Amino acid sequence: MRRLRSQLAGALVSLLVLAAGATGCGGSPEAAGGAGTPGTTAAADRVEPLPDTPQPRLPVTVRSADGREVTVRRTGRIVPLSGGLSEIVFTLGLGRRVVARDITATFQQAAKLPVVTRNHDVSAESVLSLKPDLVLAEQTTGPAEAMDQIRAAGVPVLVVAPAKGLADVGPRIRAVAGALGVPAAGTELTRRSEQRIAAVRETVPRHHGKPRVAFLYLRGSASVYLIGGADSGATSLLEAAGAVDAGAASGLTKDFTALTSEALAQAAPDAVLVMSKGLRSVGGVDGLLKIPGVAQTPAGLDRRVVSVEDGVLLNYGPRTDRVLASVVHQLYDGGPAA
Repeated sequence: MRRLRSQLAGALVSLLVLAAGATGCGGSPEAAGGAGTPGTTAAADRVEPLPDTPQPRLPVTVRSADGREVTVRRTGRIVPLSGGLSEIVFTLGLGRRVVARDITATFQQAAKLPVVTRNHDVSAESVLSLKPDLVLAEQTTGPAEAMDQIRAAGVPVLVVAPAKGLADVGPRIRAVAGALGVPAAGTELTRRSEQRIAAVRETVPRHHGKPRVAFLYLRGSASVYLIGGADSGATSLLEAAGAVDAGAASGLTKDFTALTSEALAQAAPDAVLVMSKGLRSVGGVDGLLKIPGVAQTPAGLDRRVVSVEDGVLLNYGPRTDRVLASVVHQLYDGGPAA
C-alpha cells in the first residue's frame, strides 16, 4: 500500500490544510491489516507458501527498477520494506530468511518480526543493525537519505516496480524471485497466482450487469475523504470483478479527488469500495452515510459497501485472488454487516 500512500500525498497536503482549518485536526493515511478471504472482510491473515522450499542459486545480478545493476551474493538475511514484498518472499517459501518487516506487513507469519519503519519511513540504522544480505524496496520507499545510507554500507538494494493492476502480479513476483536466486519458484508462484485469479473471475455473475463501484479513501480522524479516479489502482480489480470504476467512468482522470456531493452524483455508484480501517474511522456504514452526498447515491440508498483490509487491497500479489473473491462475494451476495 506504500504506492497508494504516495499517490495520496499530493491530494492530502491541500485537503489536510483545509481540514485543519475547519476541524483543528490533521493526520496521514496509514496502511495496515490483512487479507480478506472469499465471503468475508477479514480472514486468518496468513500467506500460503509454495509446497516445496526452493534453494537459491547465487550469486545473481539483476536490474533494479531504479536502473541500477544489483548483485546478490547471499540471501540468508532479507529485509523487505513493504507488506507486498514481504508477502512475495514468504509465499515463495523463503520466509525464514526474513529478519525484519515494514509496518504494513501484518500477516501472521511476519507479525513477530522487528519493524524497521517509523510512520512508514525507513530507519537506516534499524535496517543496518540487522546485517541484511538484501533489502527489497518499492519505488516509493524512503526517505532517499535512508536508502542511500543502506547502499553506502554495501547492502544490495533491489527496487521493484510498483503494482498498478492485475497485470503486475507476475512481474513483481518474478522480479523478487530472480533477485533471491529462485527464478523457477517465481514462475511457479506466478502460474499459481494467475490461475487462481482466473478461477475467481469465472465466478463473477453474468446476469447482474456491470455495477458501478466508487473507490473511496476515508480517514475520519483527519476529515480526509477522497474518491479514486483512473489512476487510483483500483480500476483493474473492479473490472476483474465485473464492475465499472465509477470514478474513472465519470471522468476523474487523476488518482484521487476530494469527495464532494457533486463528484458522487456524477459517479452515481451502485456500490462503494473502501478499506476496512477507513470504514471504521468514519463509524462504519452508518457513519459513511453521514458524509455529504453518500446517502443520496444508489450505493448509499442500498447500503451497498464492499470492505477489504487496507494492507492487502491493492498489493497485487500472491493473495490478490482472495481479495478479488471477497470483492465479488460482497458485491453480488451482500456487503459487510451494517
